[in-house]
Amino acid sequence: MSWQNPTAVERKRILDETRTVAMVGASPNAARASNFVATYLLDASDYELWFVNPNATEILGRPVYPSLADLPGVPDLVDTFRRPQDLPGVLDEVLALDGVKTWWLQFGLWDEELAARAEAAGITVVMDKCLKVEHARFAGGLHLAGFDTGVISSRRRV
Repeated sequence: MSWQNPTAVERKRILDETRTVAMVGASPNAARASNFVATYLLDASDYELWFVNPNATEILGRPVYPSLADLPGVPDLVDTFRRPQDLPGVLDEVLALDGVKTWWLQFGLWDEELAARAEAAGITVVMDKCLKVEHARFAGGLHLAGFDTGVISSRRRV
């Protein structure tokens, strides 16, 4: 593998500069990873979240859009929860938008050819990383080495 993820410092900069996040493959099923990540981000971040799923209408009380093209604006970051074989289509949608800064692929998703294609279009790519874990790491919920500091929770702040 020749492609490298952005460094921890670069990932922190990405997260600090992000204002809007589109979650492609967001699920209304509370047992799915995307739902847990969404719950965390809604509570622990200032990001404006947009959910993308053609088979849902509402997730966590928020509207769901059938595609990236249907969003109310262009997201800074597109967080992707899809099967590997679906990634080329997701990238096509990302590239069709003008202004996406980062394409983020969740745990287990890695495709160097797609990363090169996205980067050639000026989009930063992060692969095989969880947006929730990275956000928590930089917000004090996880140590950079990955162990739990006891701060992270999916519970709403009181």
